[in-house]
Amino acid sequence: MMQQLFTDHLWKKVEPIWKSYLEHPFVKGLGEGWLDKEKFKHWMKQDYVYLIEYSRLFALGSAKAHDLSTMTTFANLLHGTLHMEMDLHRNYANKFGITADELEETEAAATTTAYTSYMLNVAQQGGIENTVAAVLACAWSYNYIGKALAAWPNALEHEFYGNWVQMYSSEDFTALANDCIDLINTIAEDKPEHELAILEDIVVKTSYFEYMFWDMAEHQAMWPVPVAAQNL
Repeated sequence: MMQQLFTDHLWKKVEPIWKSYLEHPFVKGLGEGWLDKEKFKHWMKQDYVYLIEYSRLFALGSAKAHDLSTMTTFANLLHGTLHMEMDLHRNYANKFGITADELEETEAAATTTAYTSYMLNVAQQGGIENTVAAVLACAWSYNYIGKALAAWPNALEHEFYGNWVQMYSSEDFTALANDCIDLINTIAEDKPEHELAILEDIVVKTSYFEYMFWDMAEHQAMWPVPVAAQNL
Protein backbone atom coordinates (compact mmCIF):
# COMPACT_ATOMS: atom_id res chain seq x y z
CA MET A 1 0.00 0.00 0.00
CA MET A 2 1.28 3.44 -0.94
CA GLN A 3 2.49 5.46 2.04
CA GLN A 4 0.57 8.67 2.70
CA LEU A 5 2.57 11.83 2.09
CA PHE A 6 2.86 14.40 4.86
CA THR A 7 1.15 16.96 2.63
CA ASP A 8 -1.84 14.59 2.27
CA HIS A 9 -2.19 14.82 6.04
CA LEU A 10 -1.65 18.58 5.99
CA TRP A 11 -4.28 19.03 3.29
CA LYS A 12 -6.96 17.60 5.56
CA LYS A 13 -6.03 20.24 8.16
CA VAL A 14 -5.82 23.27 5.85
CA GLU A 15 -8.52 22.48 3.27
CA PRO A 16 -11.37 24.13 5.27
CA ILE A 17 -9.22 27.24 5.84
CA TRP A 18 -8.16 27.49 2.21
CA LYS A 19 -11.68 26.95 0.90
CA SER A 20 -12.72 29.97 2.97
CA TYR A 21 -10.25 32.08 0.95
CA LEU A 22 -12.37 31.47 -2.16
CA GLU A 23 -15.42 32.81 -0.34
CA HIS A 24 -13.59 35.87 0.98
CA PRO A 25 -14.88 39.06 -0.68
CA PHE A 26 -11.39 40.15 -1.73
CA VAL A 27 -10.53 36.87 -3.47
CA LYS A 28 -14.04 36.50 -4.86
CA GLY A 29 -13.96 40.05 -6.20
CA LEU A 30 -10.57 39.43 -7.77
CA GLY A 31 -11.76 36.24 -9.46
CA GLU A 32 -15.06 37.73 -10.65
CA GLY A 33 -13.46 41.01 -11.68
CA TRP A 34 -15.39 43.47 -9.51
CA LEU A 35 -12.77 44.03 -6.78
CA ASP A 36 -12.21 47.71 -5.91
CA LYS A 37 -8.83 48.67 -7.39
CA GLU A 38 -7.89 50.66 -4.29
CA LYS A 39 -8.22 47.48 -2.25
CA PHE A 40 -6.09 45.63 -4.77
CA LYS A 41 -3.48 48.41 -4.62
CA HIS A 42 -3.34 48.02 -0.84
CA TRP A 43 -2.86 44.26 -1.21
CA MET A 44 -0.19 44.74 -3.87
CA LYS A 45 1.86 47.16 -1.76
CA GLN A 46 1.57 45.04 1.38
CA ASP A 47 2.31 41.82 -0.45
CA TYR A 48 5.40 43.38 -2.00
CA VAL A 49 6.97 44.17 1.36
CA TYR A 50 5.75 40.78 2.60
CA LEU A 51 7.62 39.10 -0.27
CA ILE A 52 10.82 40.90 0.69
CA GLU A 53 10.69 39.19 4.09
CA TYR A 54 9.46 35.95 2.50
CA SER A 55 12.57 36.01 0.32
CA ARG A 56 14.73 36.15 3.44
CA LEU A 57 13.19 32.79 4.41
CA PHE A 58 14.35 31.21 1.17
CA ALA A 59 17.83 32.63 1.70
CA LEU A 60 17.75 31.26 5.26
CA GLY A 61 16.64 27.87 3.95
CA SER A 62 19.54 27.80 1.52
CA ALA A 63 21.95 28.62 4.36
CA LYS A 64 20.45 25.89 6.60
CA ALA A 65 20.42 23.24 3.85
CA HIS A 66 22.40 20.05 4.48
CA ASP A 67 22.95 19.21 0.83
CA LEU A 68 23.50 20.98 -2.48
CA SER A 69 20.18 19.82 -3.95
CA THR A 70 18.16 21.46 -1.15
CA MET A 71 20.35 24.56 -1.29
CA THR A 72 19.69 24.82 -5.03
CA THR A 73 15.94 24.38 -4.57
CA PHE A 74 15.82 27.23 -2.05
CA ALA A 75 17.99 29.39 -4.31
CA ASN A 76 15.58 28.76 -7.20
CA LEU A 77 12.61 29.61 -4.96
CA LEU A 78 14.36 32.84 -3.95
CA HIS A 79 15.02 33.74 -7.58
CA GLY A 80 11.44 32.94 -8.60
CA THR A 81 10.05 35.13 -5.82
CA LEU A 82 12.37 38.09 -6.39
CA HIS A 83 11.78 38.08 -10.13
CA MET A 84 8.72 36.24 -11.44
CA GLU A 85 6.38 36.95 -8.52
CA MET A 86 7.61 40.42 -7.58
CA ASP A 87 7.69 41.45 -11.25
CA LEU A 88 3.92 40.94 -11.27
CA HIS A 89 3.64 43.43 -8.41
CA ARG A 90 5.99 45.90 -10.10
CA ASN A 91 3.95 45.71 -13.29
CA TYR A 92 0.73 46.41 -11.38
CA ALA A 93 2.46 49.22 -9.49
CA ASN A 94 3.37 50.79 -12.81
CA LYS A 95 -0.32 50.80 -13.76
CA PHE A 96 -1.01 52.73 -10.54
CA GLY A 97 1.86 55.15 -11.20
CA ILE A 98 3.92 53.76 -8.30
CA THR A 99 7.67 53.38 -8.81
CA ALA A 100 9.63 50.32 -7.68
CA ASP A 101 11.38 52.47 -5.05
CA GLU A 102 8.06 53.75 -3.71
CA LEU A 103 6.76 50.19 -3.58
CA GLU A 104 9.77 49.06 -1.58
CA GLU A 105 9.30 51.91 0.91
CA THR A 106 5.73 50.82 1.78
CA GLU A 107 5.11 50.74 5.52
CA ALA A 108 4.17 47.24 6.59
CA ALA A 109 0.68 46.89 8.07
CA ALA A 110 0.08 45.19 11.41
CA THR A 111 -0.96 41.90 9.77
CA THR A 112 2.01 41.97 7.40
CA THR A 113 4.38 42.61 10.30
CA ALA A 114 2.85 39.88 12.46
CA TYR A 115 2.83 37.31 9.67
CA THR A 116 6.41 37.86 8.47
CA SER A 117 7.70 38.11 12.04
CA TYR A 118 6.06 34.79 12.91
CA MET A 119 7.58 33.03 9.89
CA LEU A 120 11.06 34.38 10.50
CA ASN A 121 10.82 33.56 14.21
CA VAL A 122 9.86 29.90 13.78
CA ALA A 123 12.41 29.51 10.98
CA GLN A 124 15.19 30.82 13.23
CA GLN A 125 14.09 28.63 16.14
CA GLY A 126 14.44 25.33 14.29
CA GLY A 127 16.31 23.66 11.49
CA ILE A 128 15.62 23.45 7.79
CA GLU A 129 12.29 21.73 8.49
CA ASN A 130 10.87 24.83 10.22
CA THR A 131 11.87 27.02 7.30
CA VAL A 132 10.18 24.71 4.80
CA ALA A 133 7.00 24.62 6.92
CA ALA A 134 7.00 28.42 7.24
CA VAL A 135 7.10 29.05 3.46
CA LEU A 136 4.70 26.27 2.43
CA ALA A 137 1.24 27.78 2.99
CA CYS A 138 1.91 30.95 1.01
CA ALA A 139 3.23 29.28 -2.14
CA TRP A 140 0.88 26.30 -2.05
CA SER A 141 -2.29 28.26 -1.21
CA TYR A 142 -1.66 30.97 -3.82
CA ASN A 143 -1.28 28.24 -6.43
CA TYR A 144 -4.47 26.63 -5.09
CA ILE A 145 -6.32 29.96 -5.39
CA GLY A 146 -4.84 30.71 -8.82
CA LYS A 147 -5.93 27.35 -10.22
CA ALA A 148 -9.38 27.67 -8.66
CA LEU A 149 -9.94 31.16 -10.08
CA ALA A 150 -8.61 30.10 -13.48
CA ALA A 151 -11.66 27.82 -13.76
CA TRP A 152 -14.05 30.72 -13.09
CA PRO A 153 -15.70 32.38 -16.13
CA ASN A 154 -13.51 35.10 -17.71
CA ALA A 155 -11.07 35.26 -14.76
CA LEU A 156 -8.04 34.54 -16.97
CA GLU A 157 -9.14 37.09 -19.57
CA HIS A 158 -10.06 39.95 -17.22
CA GLU A 159 -8.45 43.18 -18.46
CA PHE A 160 -6.95 44.03 -15.06
CA TYR A 161 -6.96 40.99 -12.78
CA GLY A 162 -6.37 38.40 -15.50
CA ASN A 163 -2.59 38.74 -15.17
CA TRP A 164 -2.84 37.89 -11.46
CA VAL A 165 -4.83 34.72 -12.13
CA GLN A 166 -2.57 33.77 -15.03
CA MET A 167 0.58 34.08 -12.94
CA TYR A 168 -0.57 32.17 -9.86
CA SER A 169 -2.13 29.38 -11.95
CA SER A 170 0.84 29.19 -14.34
CA GLU A 171 3.10 26.19 -14.85
CA ASP A 172 6.07 28.22 -13.59
CA PHE A 173 4.41 29.16 -10.30
CA THR A 174 2.98 25.65 -9.93
CA ALA A 175 6.55 24.36 -10.19
CA LEU A 176 7.62 26.67 -7.33
CA ALA A 177 4.72 25.51 -5.18
CA ASN A 178 5.48 21.88 -5.98
CA ASP A 179 9.11 22.41 -4.97
CA CYS A 180 7.90 23.51 -1.53
CA ILE A 181 5.55 20.52 -1.32
CA ASP A 182 8.33 18.10 -2.33
CA LEU A 183 10.72 19.64 0.20
CA ILE A 184 8.43 19.18 3.18
CA ASN A 185 7.48 15.65 2.13
CA THR A 186 11.16 14.70 1.86
CA ILE A 187 12.03 16.27 5.21
CA ALA A 188 9.00 14.70 6.95
CA GLU A 189 9.92 11.14 5.97
CA ASP A 190 12.15 10.41 8.97
CA LYS A 191 10.57 12.73 11.52
CA PRO A 192 8.88 11.40 14.68
CA GLU A 193 5.24 12.33 15.34
CA HIS A 194 6.00 15.06 17.89
CA GLU A 195 8.22 16.88 15.38
CA LEU A 196 5.64 16.51 12.61
CA ALA A 197 3.07 18.04 14.95
CA ILE A 198 5.26 21.15 15.26
CA LEU A 199 5.50 21.45 11.47
CA GLU A 200 1.75 20.95 11.13
CA ASP A 201 1.13 23.74 13.64
CA ILE A 202 3.34 26.12 11.63
CA VAL A 203 1.48 25.34 8.39
CA VAL A 204 -1.93 25.74 10.04
CA LYS A 205 -0.98 29.04 11.70
CA THR A 206 0.45 30.47 8.47
CA SER A 207 -2.77 29.41 6.74
CA TYR A 208 -4.73 31.49 9.26
CA PHE A 209 -2.33 34.37 8.66
CA GLU A 210 -3.08 34.06 4.93
CA TYR A 211 -6.78 34.59 5.68
CA MET A 212 -5.91 37.57 7.86
CA PHE A 213 -3.86 38.99 4.98
CA TRP A 214 -6.84 38.81 2.61
CA ASP A 215 -8.94 40.45 5.31
CA MET A 216 -6.36 43.19 5.79
CA ALA A 217 -6.44 43.91 2.05
CA GLU A 218 -10.25 43.95 1.94
CA HIS A 219 -10.42 46.55 4.72
CA GLN A 220 -7.29 48.43 3.59
CA ALA A 221 -6.11 48.09 7.18
CA MET A 222 -2.80 49.33 8.52
CA TRP A 223 -2.63 49.54 12.34
CA PRO A 224 -5.59 49.43 14.74
CA VAL A 225 -4.96 52.87 16.28
CA PRO A 226 -4.61 55.59 13.62
CA VAL A 227 -2.00 57.66 15.47
CA ALA A 228 1.09 58.85 13.61
CA ALA A 229 4.33 57.47 15.05
CA GLN A 230 5.79 60.95 15.49
CA ASN A 231 2.93 61.86 17.84
CA LEU A 232 3.62 58.99 20.25
